[in-house]
Amino acid sequence: MNIEQEVLHAYEEFQQAMITKDIPRLRELVSSDKTFTHMSGKKQTREEFFAEIKNGILNYYKYNVRNVNVTVQDDNVILDADTTLAAKVYGMKGTWTLHNTICYRKINGSWIQCNG
Repeated sequence: MNIEQEVLHAYEEFQQAMITKDIPRLRELVSSDKTFTHMSGKKQTREEFFAEIKNGILNYYKYNVRNVNVTVQDDNVILDADTTLAAKVYGMKGTWTLHNTICYRKINGSWIQCNG
């Protein structure tokens, strides 16, 4: 696999781990200092985000990734993609398409989401 394929694979693993609520795997895929910003603008630490997944506040059912672009920037790789998620979040069920820009860094041989 080339870098683009490896990073897309890591992103898809992250999406699948959200669906299955696999918190240990999510922790492997995301740096401990990573913050998340929801489409509402709400910001969360990694552990706050994962707790809401685990507790059923955030429920992800299906995803589809399109328009993927991967750019290498020094030690980081930036993944830009449109992701359509079927989910129930904060009591609202629906399907949303979000544009994501996610920073990845290779740590101990694995591509990890980081703040970028």
